[in-house]
Amino acid sequence: MAPSGPGSVRRRCRRVLYWIPVVFISLLLGWSYYAYAIQLCIVSMENVGEQVVCLIAYHLLFAMFVWSYWKTIFTLPMNPSKEFHLSYAEKELLEREPRGEAHQEVLRRAAKDLPIYTRTMSGAIRYCDRCQLIKPDRCHHCSVCDKCILKMDHHCPWVNNCVGFSNYKFFLLFLAYSLLYCLFIAATDLQYFIKFWTNGLPDTQAKFHIMFLFFAAAMFSVSLSSLFGYHCWLVSKNKSTLEAFRSPVFRHGTDKNGFSLGFSKNMRQVFGDEKKYWLLPVFSSLGDGCSFPTCLVNQDPEQPSTPAGMNSTLKTPENHQFPAKPLRESQSHLLTDSQSWTENTANPGKGKAGMSNPALTMENET
Repeated sequence: MAPSGPGSVRRRCRRVLYWIPVVFISLLLGWSYYAYAIQLCIVSMENVGEQVVCLIAYHLLFAMFVWSYWKTIFTLPMNPSKEFHLSYAEKELLEREPRGEAHQEVLRRAAKDLPIYTRTMSGAIRYCDRCQLIKPDRCHHCSVCDKCILKMDHHCPWVNNCVGFSNYKFFLLFLAYSLLYCLFIAATDLQYFIKFWTNGLPDTQAKFHIMFLFFAAAMFSVSLSSLFGYHCWLVSKNKSTLEAFRSPVFRHGTDKNGFSLGFSKNMRQVFGDEKKYWLLPVFSSLGDGCSFPTCLVNQDPEQPSTPAGMNSTLKTPENHQFPAKPLRESQSHLLTDSQSWTENTANPGKGKAGMSNPALTMENET
């Protein structure tokens, strides 16, 4: 077996270093459990009823915090499916063609049957040279993971993982439960923190755990509340962190709200249709991560033409045009249970055919 080169050693060292933030959070969480459950609840609290209530509520929040954190860390990011990878012949042709229009023509032919509507800033097909694939909408290449991630939001060092389509719901719940965890600790520890400064606590090691526990919980509550609030805003607008900094580009130009379907449908796209799963770190997001419904994309001349009997485009009173190419079934139902945009009622036959396309319905942005 060949010896490992210096490059391989560096990569292994980086992998170890990437786990340092996760180890730090885990150690901090372990200490907070000891400080709260043992030193505060069991040692310092004198009222048995208060002990029982605090311990039950604490362990519930602790369990949900750890569960969502675990799922965020160990849920593998999803990568584009095989249909987005170029065939061997297409790769050979792409290598022979120089960069420019000929290069783009090869990519346009490869992408003509794919459900993609976004482009680069120059209007070209989004292609990843590193992974040798056509990027699906909202997909980006992560330099840390060295792979393309579906609906990539960001690479988070605190979970040592890419946050994207497969674990974005878990990441949101991790922020929510960690915030509730810190707020609960700060609220129930406050009276004992005050007693510490008024010399109302026994002179034991518990008093120092109580003091530092309150400081840590209050500090993390401030930072987590701002981060959680920001991601709640992103969900309400159906944006990722990357899209908030750089709006997606469609064939008709940049559109910061290109994927927004309205507040309720934006929420359902992340959390799913069944509300009983919303607060649990189990996967319930809608779709496959490779295609997303959008109501602001003009008809793409490079996409296949509309089947016979269906109209190529349909205009709303606001003169928006919508793509006639149907979206994937996993996403299209988000567009079917709201206001339908139909053709002139004077031609009922054609209107009925148009209604069969799930991409022709939408919910106004709230």
